[in-house]
Amino acid sequence: MAHANRPLPAGMDHPHYPFRPLATAQPIPWPGNARIALVVLLHLEYWQLATDQGVEKDRRFVGEYGSFTPDYRTWSQREYGNRVGIARVLPVLDKYRLKLTVPVNAACIDRHAVLVDELKQREAEFVGHGTAANHLISSRMDETQERDVIRQSLDAVERGTGTRPRGWAGQDAGESARTPWLLAEQGLDYVLDWPNDDAPYLMTTRPNPLVSLPRQPEWDDVEQMWLRRIAAARYADLLVEAFETLHGEGGRIFVLSLHPWLIGMAHRIRYLDAALARITAFDGVWNATAADVARWARKAL
Repeated sequence: MAHANRPLPAGMDHPHYPFRPLATAQPIPWPGNARIALVVLLHLEYWQLATDQGVEKDRRFVGEYGSFTPDYRTWSQREYGNRVGIARVLPVLDKYRLKLTVPVNAACIDRHAVLVDELKQREAEFVGHGTAANHLISSRMDETQERDVIRQSLDAVERGTGTRPRGWAGQDAGESARTPWLLAEQGLDYVLDWPNDDAPYLMTTRPNPLVSLPRQPEWDDVEQMWLRRIAAARYADLLVEAFETLHGEGGRIFVLSLHPWLIGMAHRIRYLDAALARITAFDGVWNATAADVARWARKAL
């Protein structure tokens, strides 16, 4: 890749964006003098029963008996979101008239056209999200394999929705050292994989600098309730507390990541409703798609 031999900037371990101390960060003026930008990510994912060679499997979900194929237990659990969970999540999101950004796997968009149509009716934005829920980009892939995965994902979204994605949300934020450059090579505008800030910033990719929209794992339902085992009631409070702090600071972005297979469970959906009722009650909230936020931020940066 063209960036491989570039000297690293001071204070940095990689060349993907410039070093920026907090003291120099200027709040982004959002439309209508809003205090904060709210982006809701509704993940559509399909867990494949068998993984392909050359693609990193998500080892976080390997059980005490190891990995096995076919893994009907995990497949069924994830597919619950596409069969049942999303039918609970969508009415809650509709209740608060939230604009949606949908990271969708190639395998999911090829299998769940009905869900895609439901979200198209809501004018959701679709973004690239890899090929399957258990296929992660990693440095174990060579450049050709990684480029193929990105292209397959983007092509599938375009084929299923009629629109080429403008952004990328890597499955579980998986990347190699070259991923940002390959995304820019495909003409994308923004990426949601870097949780190193509370505001958008420009990366150093060529031919075009990607806008990084930080997606915090701290506000991801799977990260909190499934992996860290935080109680659902505490999850709702955590979201509101974080939102309140960022709203008070101004010029920040809040990216809320939701997975129907988890938050759409019967005992959890009420906490999403409770959190959104409190978040949407704040004044000065700009709810927008990720593409709209990236477009605005690029002009301001």
